[in-house]
Amino acid sequence: MPIPAPNLNPAFNIVRLSHVEFGVTDLAASRKFYTEILGLQVTDEDQDTIYLRAMEERGHHCLVLKKKPEAGIDYLSYKVWSEEELDKAEAFFKAKGHKTEWIERAYQGRTLRTHDCFGAPMEFYYKMDRLEPIHQKYELYRGVKPLRIDHFNCFAPNVDQAVEFYGELGFRVTEYTEDEETGHLWAAWAHRKGGVHDIAFTNGTGPRLHHTAFWVPTPLNIIDLLDLMATTGYVSNIERGPGRHGISNAFFLYILDPDGHRIEIYCSDYQTVDPDLEPIKWDLKDPQRQTLWGAAAPRSWFEHGSVFTGVDTREAELKATPIIAP
Repeated sequence: MPIPAPNLNPAFNIVRLSHVEFGVTDLAASRKFYTEILGLQVTDEDQDTIYLRAMEERGHHCLVLKKKPEAGIDYLSYKVWSEEELDKAEAFFKAKGHKTEWIERAYQGRTLRTHDCFGAPMEFYYKMDRLEPIHQKYELYRGVKPLRIDHFNCFAPNVDQAVEFYGELGFRVTEYTEDEETGHLWAAWAHRKGGVHDIAFTNGTGPRLHHTAFWVPTPLNIIDLLDLMATTGYVSNIERGPGRHGISNAFFLYILDPDGHRIEIYCSDYQTVDPDLEPIKWDLKDPQRQTLWGAAAPRSWFEHGSVFTGVDTREAELKATPIIAP
C-alpha cells in the first residue's frame, strides 16, 4: 500500500507522546529497576503508584507504575497544543464512533480517554504540573542517565490500517518496511515532534505494546548500563543489542523490566522537521533494516509484547516474516 500523503492540518493538534502507565506486579522491584538501574527520578509515590520523569523533562511524569494483580498497559498518553484541541479531539473520535470520556488524572488538567483503530487506549491532555529543571543537577544522574521519553512501538494486526488512522491524527511517516510480494506494510515509523518517531507499528498479534524508548546522551551510556546490569543481577533482562538500527540510524539496546515490559535505550537518530521530507523505504528481507551491522533480532523480539489491560487482540493479517535469529 502506498504511504498516504502527510496530513499537515489534522482535526486537532498533537504535540508529542507524553507518558505511559505500566501495570506491575511487584512495585518495589519495579521501583528499584527504574530508579537504580535506568536512573529515572521519582516525582511522587504512594503504596500503589509511582510517578517518574527523566532528567530533561519538566512535566511531572513520563512513566507511571501502578501495582496490579497482572502486568499490563493501561494507556498511552499524548500532549496536545492547547485546551481547545481537547474538545476538537473529542469531536473527532465521536464522529468515528469511538467511545470517549473525560477522566481525572493526578497532576494533569482535563484528560480525554478514547481508543485507536484497534481498541488500544489513548489519552490526551494539555496541562500537566511543571517541575523545576534538574538537567544540570548532575549529582542526580545515575544508571543509563535517561534524558527523556522518546517513542512507543506497538504490535499491530494491520500496519496499513495503523498508518492510515494515525496519519489522520497528523503523524508523519519517516521510514517503513514493505513486503515486496504483497505490497503491504510490515512496519512503519511516524512522528509529531520532529524525531524519527513518536510511535511505530510492527506487524504482529495486537494491539500490544512492543516497547517504550528512552533517549540517552551517547552510546557509551548504553555500554555503562550493560556493565551495570551484568553485575547487579539483571543480565537475563538484556534481550537485544547493543547495536545500530538501519531504520532510524539510532544506537539501541532492548531490555526487559521485572514484569517483562520491554524498554529500548536509544540515541543518535536524526531530525525530521521538514514537512515535505520523503519517507525511506526498506525491504522486509533486508537484514540491515533491523541492525545496520546485519545481526538478526531474536525470536522473542517479534513475539513478546505487553497487553493492553482489558483489550482483546487478534493475529496479524500479513504472514510475511523478516530474517529471524534462531
